[in-house]
Amino acid sequence: MLDHPGVIAGMTLVFVLAGFIKGVIGLGLPTVAMAFLTLMMPPAEAAAVLILPSFVTNVWQLAGPQLGALIRRLWAMQLVGALATVATARWLGAVSSGGTVAALGAALVLYAASGLMPLRLDVPARHEAWLGPLIGGATGAVTATTGVFVIPAVPYLQALRFAPDELVQALGLSFTVSTVALAVALAGDGSFRWPGAGASLIALAAAFGGMQLGAAVRARMRPATFRRWLFIGLGVLGAHLMLRTLL
Repeated sequence: MLDHPGVIAGMTLVFVLAGFIKGVIGLGLPTVAMAFLTLMMPPAEAAAVLILPSFVTNVWQLAGPQLGALIRRLWAMQLVGALATVATARWLGAVSSGGTVAALGAALVLYAASGLMPLRLDVPARHEAWLGPLIGGATGAVTATTGVFVIPAVPYLQALRFAPDELVQALGLSFTVSTVALAVALAGDGSFRWPGAGASLIALAAAFGGMQLGAAVRARMRPATFRRWLFIGLGVLGAHLMLRTLL
């Protein structure tokens, strides 16, 4: 399917859009890409195309002076999340179960709802030791099932009240670990075929181009307004994916 010119063109536009959103608000590339790619290809194939651009852009995001401290603070969450991703994929299949599209839609709706809620959660430091691994496990299960790794990791990390730069790094760390775990889970699926290098490189170039455009736009607009409309759009798209499996 990835050798069809129409699919390549559509995939390129998807990654430009996903990269643009990440450039404006610092996250959203894998979520947006998975949501739209599943409209034109099977979910497992979409997840495979996502691996390279997601990994490279998130490694770029996690680099910074607080990385060591973040690893020491979040290692249990990340370890349990990675193990849960691989274990769930071995049990249910990696982004390939019959309910994958519906589960992806539900994850998008939940993500949109969490982003639109005016109330922000606050996790006391004393609860991180047990809550972090629990969140990691839940995120790993969602990652293996849907290819999206924002629920519940992103609301949890936001609730830890990091400084803005630390939060960007923490999200980059979480997304990078989830991407690697998803790649391992997909590789362990005997029915899975990795995409060609050409498709992955096109997706990566499109994502970086979109990120540069988004960064330029970010300097000229209010990110809060953009974020609100993004979450509304993701909620509508998620509801569409859920309904598509029922009709």
